[in-house]
Amino acid sequence: MGICEGRTVIVTGAARGLGRAYALAFAAEGAQVVVNDIGTSLGGEGRDTSAADGVVEEIRAAGGQAVANYDDVTDWVAAGRIVEAAISAFGDLHVVVNNAGIVRDRMFVSATLEEWDATMHVHLRGHFCISRHAVNYWRAKQKDGRDPDARIINTTSGAGLQGSIAQAAYSTAKGGIASLTLVQAAELGRYGITANALAPSARTRMTEQAFADKMATESQAFDVMDPANIAPTVVWLGSSESREVTGCVFELEGGKIMLEDGWREGPFVDLGAQWEPGKVGEAVGALLEQRVPPRKVWGTA
Repeated sequence: MGICEGRTVIVTGAARGLGRAYALAFAAEGAQVVVNDIGTSLGGEGRDTSAADGVVEEIRAAGGQAVANYDDVTDWVAAGRIVEAAISAFGDLHVVVNNAGIVRDRMFVSATLEEWDATMHVHLRGHFCISRHAVNYWRAKQKDGRDPDARIINTTSGAGLQGSIAQAAYSTAKGGIASLTLVQAAELGRYGITANALAPSARTRMTEQAFADKMATESQAFDVMDPANIAPTVVWLGSSESREVTGCVFELEGGKIMLEDGWREGPFVDLGAQWEPGKVGEAVGALLEQRVPPRKVWGTA
C-alpha cells in the first residue's frame, strides 16, 4: 500500500509540468486524484480540456483512480465545483495542491496594469477560492464528529522568497502565497488542517522560458530539473504521515529538500528615546554591518 492509500487529492494545473508529476505520483501512492486544468497557454489564454484528460488516462492505465475537471480556480463558484467533483467522485477530500499559475514577465518600468492584475488574480485569488471551499467542507466534517486529516499545499517560488528581475508581479504574488500559508497554518490547525508551501525548482513551461540554461539537464546522469523530483515531497506532505508538519516553506530542487528559515528579527539598536533624523544613518550603517547578507535577487550579479 502507498502512503496516500484511500486519500482524495485535488491538484490544480495538473495537466503539465509539476502538476502532472504530482498527480501521477499521488496516484502511484494510492490516492484518488482530481486532475484540474483548464488548459490555458503560459500567459493564461485559451482552453484545452484534452491535456487534463491525458493525465487521467495515464493514471487509469497504471491502475489508479482519477477524474478530470476543467473548472477555473479563480472563479468562486467554479472553485466550489472542483471540491464537489472530488467528493462526488470519491466520497471525501483530504488534500488540495494549489499548483495552477501563469507568468507575465516584464521589467517593472514596462509592466502593465492588466499583466499585474492577471497575475494576482490567478495566483492569489486562485489559491484563496479553492482552499476556502475545501476548508468549508473540512470544518463541516469536524462539526459532524468526523475529524479531518486535511492538507493544503501551496506553491510559492524562489522569486517570491527573494525576488526576481523582470518578475515583479509574479514575485509579489508568490511572496503573498508564502505569507498566506503561515496564516492558514496558524488558524486552521484546530480543524485538523495543515498548510505548507513549496518553492520548487524544476523544468516547466515557465522556467524553460525564464531560465533556459539552468533547466537543460536532461542529458545528465541525474536530471536535476525533472519535475518528478519534486513530487515525492509533495506526496509525503499530502499523506497522513505529515500531520505534525505545518506552516513550513520547502525549497525543492533535484534531490535537495531545504526548509526555509523565513523572516527573523535581525540586529537592532534601541535609543530609548526619539531619534534625530541626522543620526539615523549612522545607526542603520552599523546594523547593515552586523546583518547576515541576504540572498541576491534572481537575475542580479
